[in-house]
Amino acid sequence: MHQRTVTATSFNSRPAWFNLINSVWGSTYLIGTEIKLTKDHLIKLARKQTALQSFGADFWEEPLERLLDSVNREAQLTPIGRFITQKRLVNMLVIRLRAEQAFKKYPEILEQQLYPVQLICGLQRTGTTKLQRLLAADPDNRVLLSWEAINPVPFNDKPNEKEDRIKVARLSEKALRLMAPGFFSIHPVEYEKPEEDILLLDNTFLSTTPEATMHVPSYAAWLEGTDQTIAYEYMIKLLKYLQFQQPAKRWVLKSPHHLEFLPVINKLFDKVQFIWTHRDISESLPSFLSMVAHSQSIFSNGVTAERVAKHWVRKTAFMLSNGIAFRKANNDLNFVDVFYQKLVDAPMEALSDIYKERGPVSTELAQRFMETEVKNTKNKYGAHAYRLGDFGLTRQEIDEKWGSIWNF
Repeated sequence: MHQRTVTATSFNSRPAWFNLINSVWGSTYLIGTEIKLTKDHLIKLARKQTALQSFGADFWEEPLERLLDSVNREAQLTPIGRFITQKRLVNMLVIRLRAEQAFKKYPEILEQQLYPVQLICGLQRTGTTKLQRLLAADPDNRVLLSWEAINPVPFNDKPNEKEDRIKVARLSEKALRLMAPGFFSIHPVEYEKPEEDILLLDNTFLSTTPEATMHVPSYAAWLEGTDQTIAYEYMIKLLKYLQFQQPAKRWVLKSPHHLEFLPVINKLFDKVQFIWTHRDISESLPSFLSMVAHSQSIFSNGVTAERVAKHWVRKTAFMLSNGIAFRKANNDLNFVDVFYQKLVDAPMEALSDIYKERGPVSTELAQRFMETEVKNTKNKYGAHAYRLGDFGLTRQEIDEKWGSIWNF
């Protein structure tokens, strides 16, 4: 058990070896060592890696073009940041190439009905991860595991192929620990645990992941005004492929990203239970801002608390206001509210509220939930300390600007 405490203001504290590599690598840019981030180059790398050509008729290039333009002009990426970004974007293209091949080879994948969905859609740092991990203990529930999120499409048809994808995820987890030792105190990214399905949306290059990991304001602004239907339609295709690989009875999906796009989800998904998590904004907001700052510092040396707050305070209010507007207009839908303190103090009561429509939670399932609760103890990797003042904010200030939204 790690007993370290990671603070919101320590995001620029990177390992010495990490800084040295960035410094030395950056000094060699004049001889052509800068990682290339252009659409055509990334597509060429993905096709070469797979020997496949088709991304599918639903592949839309503009989101990738917009993202790359923003990254190259605004993100101030370090050499390591550019390297990671290239690897991630190429892998997303590779996933689409392999998926398109599989959809043609096995048409029954897309002929399936998507399972009913429990959608955890609360704001960031409101207990969404804790709740997702608890619900994953139900054997009837299908969750997206971290190793699947990185590579949802099998590499090949070999019987032990899954082990290769798990190995890649395990190495990614180790790399993150080395680059950002304190990040796991904020948000543990464990290869075998449930992960946010926003990583499936990433494969359409239409998600809020880039603005959480990099400074890409022009891309973020474009994304807010862009119809997300095509992204969620592709996500459904990947979910069908995942349930084809490992069947269950229902999906448990989780991402704060969804709060902004509930109308699209309601349009495309059948039988959705919307699980809305709530927490005092003076606790959840600085916790999330700290996570963003620590995440962005892996990619760039230009991260400041003020810049993170400027973008994400408004963005968080925007996401929440969209979600509230949808809920007020659709009171007849299946919404369940879960409050953070109740989830922490009395998790079985919170779970009983979610399962109410299916009857009492069985003794066996309750035991599974409690075993999961014991395994996922708070501060497993160390403590996380944060406050609004770390980002130049006060409760009075955010209440004056957004009070009616925060207090929903």
